[in-house]
Amino acid sequence: MDKRVAIVTGGSRGIGEAIVRRLAKDGLHVVAIARNLDKLNTVVESIKTDAGSAEALAVDISDSQALNDAIEQLGERLGRIDVVVNNAGITKDGLFIRMEDKDFDDVINTNLKSAFVVCRAAGRLIMRSKTGRIINISSVSGVTGNRGQVNYSASKSGMIGMTKSMAKELAGKGVTCNVVAPGFIKTDMTDVLIDQVKEIALGMIPLKRFGEASDIAACVAFLASPEAGYVTGQVICVDGGMAM
Repeated sequence: MDKRVAIVTGGSRGIGEAIVRRLAKDGLHVVAIARNLDKLNTVVESIKTDAGSAEALAVDISDSQALNDAIEQLGERLGRIDVVVNNAGITKDGLFIRMEDKDFDDVINTNLKSAFVVCRAAGRLIMRSKTGRIINISSVSGVTGNRGQVNYSASKSGMIGMTKSMAKELAGKGVTCNVVAPGFIKTDMTDVLIDQVKEIALGMIPLKRFGEASDIAACVAFLASPEAGYVTGQVICVDGGMAM
């Protein structure tokens, strides 16, 4: 594999799909990871039609052993992993006083533990890369907290602490580790919000608009590039000023 290799979890739709498309456009070979193979194949075939390089890898990221094995086998087959983007995530919102253990555990396992498993499995190969990059997609909820999202906010805050620790451990190998924290982005998740909720959200955003998935992809593309070689351990909020 002559191209730099990027793996992106949650790459079948929304922000993840935008990241997959942008990195492929920038000349990387992108491995899009999600559970739904049909959706992944649609994205991958579209990229190939545009002369990009991509492939699909269907795996349930909440299954730690299956995810670990899939990443290790991918690394053995391709011989390199240069960029890791942990984007996959779920929400199971509710007031913490009524939250079931399963709702807490499912969100932590999917959002946080899966990111740890991917980074660990890809670790040795990414340390061999001259431009190794780990980019974890957190959330403004992980920076400021959010009512009704104790589990989600905990998972996204945990991602920030994990990334900063990895940044210190991997700096000697030239690997950078950063966090992108999106605010309200136009995706399937925000499309279903009622108008009243959208109005409240807009009132909290200084730029008075929701972001686009391409805004997150652009930030990720910079952090994945050689030009970002001196940026590590940072949390970049792409949120229209919401977390100021």
